[in-house]
Amino acid sequence: MTFIQAHRQKLRRLASGKSPRLLDLFAGCGGISLGFEAAGFEILGGAEIDPLASLSHAQNFFRQQGSDAVAQHGRPVDITEEEPDSLVRHCGSTETAALAVDVIAGGPPCQAFARVGRAKLREIAEHPDAFKLDARGNLYLRYLHYVRQLKPLALLMENVPDIINYGGHNVPAETCEALESIGYVARYTLLNSAYYGVPQMRERMFLLAFSKEVADSVCFPKPSHWIELPQGYAGTRGVALRYIREDLFSGPSYYIDPPQAAPYLPHAISAQEAIGDLPAITAHLEGELKRGARRFDQLTRYGAQGEVTAYAKLMRSWPGHAANDGVYDHVIRSLPRDYAIFARMQPGDQYPEAHVHALALFEQRLAQAKRDTGQSLAPHSKSYQELFAATVPPYDPGKFPNKWRKMEADLPARTLLAHLGKDGYSHIHYDSRQARTISVREAARLQSFPDGFVFSGTMNPAFRQIGNAVPPLMAQAIAQTIKETLQQKL
Repeated sequence: MTFIQAHRQKLRRLASGKSPRLLDLFAGCGGISLGFEAAGFEILGGAEIDPLASLSHAQNFFRQQGSDAVAQHGRPVDITEEEPDSLVRHCGSTETAALAVDVIAGGPPCQAFARVGRAKLREIAEHPDAFKLDARGNLYLRYLHYVRQLKPLALLMENVPDIINYGGHNVPAETCEALESIGYVARYTLLNSAYYGVPQMRERMFLLAFSKEVADSVCFPKPSHWIELPQGYAGTRGVALRYIREDLFSGPSYYIDPPQAAPYLPHAISAQEAIGDLPAITAHLEGELKRGARRFDQLTRYGAQGEVTAYAKLMRSWPGHAANDGVYDHVIRSLPRDYAIFARMQPGDQYPEAHVHALALFEQRLAQAKRDTGQSLAPHSKSYQELFAATVPPYDPGKFPNKWRKMEADLPARTLLAHLGKDGYSHIHYDSRQARTISVREAARLQSFPDGFVFSGTMNPAFRQIGNAVPPLMAQAIAQTIKETLQQKL
């Protein structure tokens, strides 16, 4: 079946009133799927190689179909091994691969892309078996193979801004070129989640493509919120745009400027608006928090901690993913050396300031030890060294300036990364009375995951799943734009 035949048949199906179907490749725990579900898409399934993330996706989108469906959809999938027709059957569709999917989405990792050029991308676009000739199994090539076989009406790709210059390649521009060669109109841009109701300043590249049977141009969603981004974010975008300007001299760049936010829009959602209603955590300050895996088996009831803002109400009552009395994953990391440092840090402080606080704290503890014993600790004594290690983090502030950061209550959070699964110092809670890093549920709120959304595994893998995800509200804005474009053709 040709692209045109498949696309026209899919459009007839949508015209009959049926919902567009999404297949989420590199799905993670389901940030994109959740956004598309909220926009009225049917989630056909997801392909994710990480077992816990795959199980999270299945539990959140297929649990109403029963345990067998969760087990089936929760199976990890390696798309370098799984063929599109097999994946479609695995998702429970009886349609052929060419007719089963209306939209595909995902953010393929790009580790091997620097070794693949435009010619290889064109080859995979034009020859469906070309990926087999590349032993490196490049995931961008595999993604294009799925496009070729599934023939979606539209597709979405997401990645970090650095993808615009990855190993000397402008990956989104070269991908757009390959997509246009097989009948799509494709463009990419840079969007920041804070402009779309997410309490996080997360800058990402988004690529949209539509069948030429659907549209002859691409547009991205208009912002719903306003914020003046900090200088660092402007710098990141400026570096990316420099490479885009270079592309203008060698051929089409496929880049379009993002829709502009305006100061009259509602202010971006702040960290306090997002998480301020969640119960305070202070057990660690009384020595009641031990090291070890944090499981999600105890309910933390909401209580009356702070104002339940409109954003917090959405997180509590998201259709299909609402929470009842509280959450099960409001748990934090045990970092006893650092609680006193966290309490002293000011909003916006980073590791250099934290290190200064730690040294001052050490001097105070030295003085206290002298008062207690009547003797000063010798600088090279074991007691001196042990006290220093128990008070001052071992990192060089000149080499790790961004390792720590205390959030500002009145601003969106800075970008959450998968590295949250290792330490969490990048997001220290703004409330000095709690003196801690953020909890799993607070991280989920800052990514716009609702309180009823569950994460498989324990604390560390849950942090990683959250940090790797596309914020659902960001995905919803794009999904709504895709849906409106499809409807215009019906």
